[in-house]
Amino acid sequence: MKILEQKGMYSEFPRCGKAHARTTHYCPGCGHGIVNKLIAEACAEMGLQDNTIFVDPVGCGVFTYYYWDASHISAAHGRASAAATGAARARPDAVTIAYQGDGDLGAIGFNNAFQAASRGEKFGCIFINNSLYGMTGGQMAPTTLEGEKTTTSPFGRDSSITGYPLHVCEVFNNLKAPVYIARVSVADTKRIMQTKQAIRKVFEIERDKKGYALLEILAPCPTNFKMNAQDAAAFCINEMEKEFPLGVFRDSTGDETNRPQSIDVPHFDSCASLFIEKDSAPPVEDDPAIAEKRFKFAGYGGQGILSLGLCVAEAARLEKRHTLWFPSYGPEQRGGSASCSVVVSGTRIGAPTVEHPDVLVCMNQPSYERFAPDVKRGGLIIVDESVPVDIPPPEGVTLKRVPAIRMAEEFGVPKAANTMMLAALKAFKATGLEDGNLETALCASFKKKPQLADKNRELLKKAEEKLQNL
Repeated sequence: MKILEQKGMYSEFPRCGKAHARTTHYCPGCGHGIVNKLIAEACAEMGLQDNTIFVDPVGCGVFTYYYWDASHISAAHGRASAAATGAARARPDAVTIAYQGDGDLGAIGFNNAFQAASRGEKFGCIFINNSLYGMTGGQMAPTTLEGEKTTTSPFGRDSSITGYPLHVCEVFNNLKAPVYIARVSVADTKRIMQTKQAIRKVFEIERDKKGYALLEILAPCPTNFKMNAQDAAAFCINEMEKEFPLGVFRDSTGDETNRPQSIDVPHFDSCASLFIEKDSAPPVEDDPAIAEKRFKFAGYGGQGILSLGLCVAEAARLEKRHTLWFPSYGPEQRGGSASCSVVVSGTRIGAPTVEHPDVLVCMNQPSYERFAPDVKRGGLIIVDESVPVDIPPPEGVTLKRVPAIRMAEEFGVPKAANTMMLAALKAFKATGLEDGNLETALCASFKKKPQLADKNRELLKKAEEKLQNL
């Protein structure tokens, strides 16, 4: 007998390692299998397969990328809504659907989903509620019914200890931005047909870019309910629907007035600045001949590490380069770890993080030990002479030890160690930027204390002279 290929599904499911397999990983009677079929049908029948991005969760729906013939992103536990936000913004032309469970969305991922809904992100969230953590053994979830027995509530959920079941649709319905919020079920044929129409509605909303849509689907879990398929479906109808009534809570798809509206804000580009006045710097220009260069600056808070990185970033801005500056620091205002990443390029930059720097500037031992092993072959490490170099630099990496802290103390300005390091960057031609722009950026960093600009320019020149004699 020939098995008809399901629309929207792959012809084979190789997850189990068997050739020509057509079985999913879901338990018999599981609501996920029904929902998966309905989603695949809607996607295919509406001609959206080649333009749909599904965001798969950690949970029973984790393997949907083996079944749905479309694009997929696998998200960390609870982060499907966050990943869907990124996908929808990066690909506004596509239909983005986050597929989440009640433990995934209702617990660890609740704030991600709630804030995405509050912003009115343009993706649909299909939310499976089976009242427990299905994949990990049937533990109590935020949606577990009062009195319902699970592996972590063996005597039934006690609301005086664990609170009441979370009503996700009702909570989200307090937000202004969502355009569609509904709850359906797959417990019997009539309900399954209603669910199919609701799923199509979600796809239509996202196809037409109308806004955020939440569809909650009550689904049986026979294995963890410890029931047969018929009794599990009856539990959904007779017990779950009492707590979670079905219906459409909101459908404002025809109302354009209650959606988040764009406002006139300054355009952000890679020339945005903290130091240099906007009208004082030239606009960025693409130049593919200028290779991307990545810097890492690290030390203790209070050593001016973040400002040093900004000086390099601002100097690059003066040379019409694409530039990103990304800080990282501990909770302490002074004395804690601090670092920043700087990326300079002749073309648009994909990410601000720097995992393998071309140039590393270190002011303390912890920073050297943490970042030195990651410097790229052919790169440069500039480290203060006070830092013990117990770990040799990677093969092919040049190490320069500079008396930055000592020079700053000798010049009578102990806080100017970062200016000494800027002098070292100039002396070793480490930035690929013009010396005049580095000096301009340094002076601009003192725009709130202009009296210090000339002093630091003088210190910079003295440090350069001393470094030449070392």
